[in-house]
Amino acid sequence: MKILLSPQRRDDTLTLGRAGAVLTINGEDFDFSSMNDGDTLPKDAIDCEWFAGDVEKVDGDLVITLFLPNPVKYSQEQAFPVPLVNIPDGPVLLPQPLPEPLVPVTFDQVSEEPQA
Repeated sequence: MKILLSPQRRDDTLTLGRAGAVLTINGEDFDFSSMNDGDTLPKDAIDCEWFAGDVEKVDGDLVITLFLPNPVKYSQEQAFPVPLVNIPDGPVLLPQPLPEPLVPVTFDQVSEEPQA
């Protein structure tokens, strides 16, 4: 399986999982096991907002293009994602946003009561 990511500025979350020819997107399974080499499943035939293009089977591999939601503090890896190839079964790791900055704590925010 090869997943191409098309970055898109949005605040929702994408979670992916793979089990053979089944791709799970935010808990919903999409089974592509009936596709043969050379087959193309048009994007319009898939009832899911995350597909950014057709699904193809090329040389035995599924090629899937999905939107990648980029938050306000997106990383370079999210802005310019590399294709995900040779994806093993299980959760699919996606590029992560920049870490949240540490918020300084002022002295008056610290509790002076001893902890037990």
